Amino acid sequence: MVKGAGTVRRKGYVPGAAALLALLLGGCTTGSDLGEEAGDSKPGGADTSTPAAAPGKYRTLPDPCRTPERGALDTMLPGIKAAPETQREKLYAGEATVTYDTDRLVGCRWKVESAQASHNLRVGFERVVSYDGSVSDDKLAEKLYLQQELAADLPAPAPSGSGDTEESPGGTGKGGEGDKGSEEPGDGAKTPATTDPDGSGEGKAEDADESEGSEGGSTGKTAASPDSSGESGAATTPPVPDGLEPRVLDGLADQAFVDDKLSAESAAARHRTVTVVFRTSNVIVTVEYDEQPARGTEVPDSKEMQDTARELASKVASQLAE
Repeated sequence: MVKGAGTVRRKGYVPGAAALLALLLGGCTTGSDLGEEAGDSKPGGADTSTPAAAPGKYRTLPDPCRTPERGALDTMLPGIKAAPETQREKLYAGEATVTYDTDRLVGCRWKVESAQASHNLRVGFERVVSYDGSVSDDKLAEKLYLQQELAADLPAPAPSGSGDTEESPGGTGKGGEGDKGSEEPGDGAKTPATTDPDGSGEGKAEDADESEGSEGGSTGKTAASPDSSGESGAATTPPVPDGLEPRVLDGLADQAFVDDKLSAESAAARHRTVTVVFRTSNVIVTVEYDEQPARGTEVPDSKEMQDTARELASKVASQLAE
């Protein structure tokens, strides 16, 4: 993280922590803990007076490489149309993530390069199964999702009464603790190893320029221009524009959040990674979208990337609900 006067400090997202604590106090256990309690769930050892927890809605997972429609891929990976026809079908097909249990964990990646930019897209599914008869699949999935939300280190909601900012289409951030006036929790999310078998993580930067006239790059790609002294190291674009900070999302499946990271200002070429994670019943879905312009002076547009990633996530959620 690049430190400076404009650094956005991450603060723990209290509502998520409280929800996870409630689950822990309620007796929900992790996968390793479940093994220690297996004695009660073995045949003949179960308490027949207590009904077993209901299984999750999903018993199988879809093929992630066939999940995004071609229209979505054309939008998110514009280099596909410019690619030679002999390569186009392979680019549309994507590359399946290597996993050892495709019944529980699947994913697919697309990488397309063009003269203007390089784009990467990943869609991953994790089906959660509880082996503790007293803990439902949904409840365990909720706990695992909340762990991811906590790992994202989303900032707490802004104090009530602060100026509202316009939410990008597709959902609104939760204000937490009933706060309706500021529904835009802040920064950062990490994709856990369980839903990212390739372990691909992207860099992050928290620098913001305090000089007057610095805008959030809400339309198109923003060029990073030299400062008045002629030096090119000054930041002219904040990592994430106001109102688009990483946050919890309403209206997407059972639970969801969006993360947005921009590479360090000192990087030769700035790239942005937007990640949407959501839970529906006992399945956790991750949509990760990355763009790196060919020109080092350009900065990928946060709003455009968030809107596109969230639209795909919404379509995936609708497909799962069918």
